[in-house]
Amino acid sequence: MDSFFKDRREAGRELATLLADYANRDDVIVLGLPRGGVPVAFEVASALGAALDVLIVRKLGVPSQPELAMGAIASGDAFYLDDRIVGYAGVSKPELDAVIEGERAELARREAMYRGSRPPLDTAGKVAIVVDDGMATGATMRAAAMSLRNGGAAPARLIAALPVAPLDAASRFAEVVDSCVCVLQPRHFLGVGQFYIDFEQTSDDEVRALLGLSA
Repeated sequence: MDSFFKDRREAGRELATLLADYANRDDVIVLGLPRGGVPVAFEVASALGAALDVLIVRKLGVPSQPELAMGAIASGDAFYLDDRIVGYAGVSKPELDAVIEGERAELARREAMYRGSRPPLDTAGKVAIVVDDGMATGATMRAAAMSLRNGGAAPARLIAALPVAPLDAASRFAEVVDSCVCVLQPRHFLGVGQFYIDFEQTSDDEVRALLGLSA
């Protein structure tokens, strides 16, 4: 029988128990992937006594099936494309370019909305714990990790932290993270929302409020 989280906040509290070794350290930064990853990350950061920041990532959805990620982009010009999915879905070059252009505009909008003039926390030489509310293809987490690895503030250790993911989650981005921590890895995985009782979309206002509360 599948296990469930009541909501993202509960998922964050459960995830934090697996990260207890990083509690009360001044070299740990928790990075939430908006929007849904921020409520989870807020609980993790609160439990660990760690700083919280946001890392903007945008999924590149297949035009005919937007929930299916064919890649992702992130702050710092990180770009990841899964050529297998692009080919399987028959996405043309003009279609791909249009998706990228649209998501770059949305990434810029969210950078301004969630961060404003506040600079990113410095992750150089730190332990960066990147948190989302779950994982399907791994494209979003991969792009997030790449943006940290390839930027000017590369962390000493990079951890992908997820409440729920497929059994092979770690192998999908093993070369760009140091470890993957996950609460649930069910054998029968159809989608992230399957394992939440309340999986309502996180609003921009909620993200802004949680980031403000953690400042």
